[in-house]
Amino acid sequence: MTTTAAHRESQLSALLGLLETDPTNIALLSDCAEAALSERESSLCSELLQRRATIAPAGARETNLLGLAALQSRRFEEAAAIFETLSAGEDDAAGLRFNLAWARANLKDFASALEMLRDSDAAALPQAAMLRVQLLHQLGDFEEAGSAARHYITLHPDHRGLMAAVSVLALDIEDETLAAACAAKAGDHPDALTTLGTLALGDEHATDALGLFERALAANDGSPRAWVGLGLAKLMTGAPEAAPAALDRGAEIFGDHLGSWIAAGWSYFVNGDLTTARARFETALALDPTFAESHGSLAVLDILAGELAEGIKKSDVALRLDRQCFSAALAKSLLAAGAGDGETARRIFDLAARTPIDASGRTIGQALARMGMGVK
Repeated sequence: MTTTAAHRESQLSALLGLLETDPTNIALLSDCAEAALSERESSLCSELLQRRATIAPAGARETNLLGLAALQSRRFEEAAAIFETLSAGEDDAAGLRFNLAWARANLKDFASALEMLRDSDAAALPQAAMLRVQLLHQLGDFEEAGSAARHYITLHPDHRGLMAAVSVLALDIEDETLAAACAAKAGDHPDALTTLGTLALGDEHATDALGLFERALAANDGSPRAWVGLGLAKLMTGAPEAAPAALDRGAEIFGDHLGSWIAAGWSYFVNGDLTTARARFETALALDPTFAESHGSLAVLDILAGELAEGIKKSDVALRLDRQCFSAALAKSLLAAGAGDGETARRIFDLAARTPIDASGRTIGQALARMGMGVK
């Protein structure tokens, strides 16, 4: 235990000791509640505040503590209601607006959360800057997110959470220089480790990427990007049997991220489970019928199953949607070379999946999985 932590614990213990001798002292109850919150004892904080409320009405301080305790214990609806009341009509309330936005963001009410955060709040509070970047990113406003991010990192250059959030955004706006620079400043933040892993994967340093994704997941096992990255790294480091579970986990957390479902499907294909591969491709297709890779990937499976007419139909659809569709091009190659012979087509694909396609040694199989994730 650090000296600071020991001091806080002794402070809480001392205050609780005093409270035993003076149980109706409302100022002492508030002090105890605040000390409990600082020790992440949110239940104790709420209990103490409830005791105080039986003696005297809660003031702004106590109401704020109740809201913070609700946030700490992930009771986000309760927290949102409290901070909505506290922030109403308050201009100089950046902290209150941030807390309300944080609660709403955790309730997946992203648009409402963003509406609460002013640019001035982000300028004043680095955590508000981080959240505003994340919300703009989540809502798909990449131009505004990029502009805001580049401004905020000049205002708060030492905030690891902001740097990590900007590193993730930078990947999606294809600014790898910004991604690497911000991730390097974010230390061991799991989002930064995931960014570094993604960059390593893109540079064909799959072993390095694997370690980075594992570290990211050790810190936050709810990161879909890290799970998908881990699965792709497993595919690229000769451990394909471990890839499907990781890719499935990432795809499920993402929910509607098409590339992760495609990557999961190819990982099952590599392991010989064509039934589950088809199911993953069909999930992507159901989410967005205009995504070319879903049609192209299913076309490959149809051809391998000897269903040439369906394979031709799906590959044609894929190429109409995207002339650069990789899986559709592969399907056409299989059609030309295999002539409908499933075994011949499978041998051709297995050979192609292991064949380097550029000077880096990257194989077609790796390119398919990476392309499905949008990794350059």
